[in-house]
Amino acid sequence: MLQYHFRWKTLSMMAGITWRNFYFKLFPGPIKAPQIIEFLQHLLRHLRRPLLVVWDGLPGHRSCAVRDFVATQADRLTLEFLPGYAPELNPVEHIWAYLKRYEIPNLCPRELWELSDAATSAMRRMRRRPTLVAAFWKQADLFD
Repeated sequence: MLQYHFRWKTLSMMAGITWRNFYFKLFPGPIKAPQIIEFLQHLLRHLRRPLLVVWDGLPGHRSCAVRDFVATQADRLTLEFLPGYAPELNPVEHIWAYLKRYEIPNLCPRELWELSDAATSAMRRMRRRPTLVAAFWKQADLFD
């Protein structure tokens, strides 16, 4: 018997990956320029070195607000964009695939907070596995 009425609310997540770790942040609703800027600030707080951010074609990534924020970061933040639809080149896409396929494949939460808690716990477990993080890079096949 179907118990759900399909009145979905949106939970979005952003992630950034380094060679050994990844960082993530959940947001209620869709990701737009303010959330992108908040995530970049999150990364800049946790990673003290200059950052090279490689992005896909999300419109918010190219917004004026994001470009203005990046401009204020001087040498701390450099942006590069992936070619048109190329998810296979983006290691973060492999994080999402693993999360959905292996960590929370049969999760059917009744409330948005349940999804948020489950996704956060799963991402934290994944982050503690350095070989898994390395596999996301290998799957992206950027360096062969």
